[in-house]
Amino acid sequence: MDVSSGTLLVIAGFGAGLAGSVAGLASLCSYPALLAFGLPPVAANVTNTVAMFSTTVGSATGSRPELRGQSRRAAKLIATAAAGGSVGAWLLLSTPASAFEAVVPWLIALGSVLLLARDPLRRRAEARSAARAASDGPPSFAPLVVPVGLVGLYGGYFGAAAGVLMLAVLCASATEPLPVTNAVKNLATGAANVTAAVAYAFLAPVHWPAAAVLSCGCLVGSWIGPKVVRRLPEKPLRYAIAAAGFGLALYLQVV
Repeated sequence: MDVSSGTLLVIAGFGAGLAGSVAGLASLCSYPALLAFGLPPVAANVTNTVAMFSTTVGSATGSRPELRGQSRRAAKLIATAAAGGSVGAWLLLSTPASAFEAVVPWLIALGSVLLLARDPLRRRAEARSAARAASDGPPSFAPLVVPVGLVGLYGGYFGAAAGVLMLAVLCASATEPLPVTNAVKNLATGAANVTAAVAYAFLAPVHWPAAAVLSCGCLVGSWIGPKVVRRLPEKPLRYAIAAAGFGLALYLQVV
């Protein structure tokens, strides 16, 4: 690996860590950079997944204020997403990638639509939460098992904008500030990513030098990301996330 390639991957890693912790769009920066580095699609995908481990570490460290009091909820989401991620890794290792890659742009676009529709969805969620609190107590985690598991599966298989989909699912089910939802989202998608990364480390063609260099940039970018979320106004940030999601969907559709 020469200096220019290493510099490209560090910069792409920083952008991926920042975009991933803020908007769930890490692969918008890192996956194309690995392709430009010369890796074939599958090798780029699994190398990207392994490198994203540092994004989980950085975003969790930077989100400690938002994660206070979220341990029980986060544990359930992590377990569910990790189970989905293990299934996604198994699918990638045992089936052709072309079939799932064909629907990736549509899944990302759907997540962006859900983000734009978040306010009415949250109002409905607030009404359900109020009714449930008056009758049956706190909201059940059961309705989230399937969507969180499916997003985890997608994250383990391909991963581009899995954070957009996870953020959309959590926004539709929670009534809380966006930075809190974003912090919990980072843990859930990180669990799916780490589970898949462990499998890929032993069973897939990971390019370890590229993964190491990329992960260094990811660590710094993901540590800064939660600080950005904490200071930006919520609605413009959500619109920017949705717009970036549409942009990534279009990019993946035409490449």
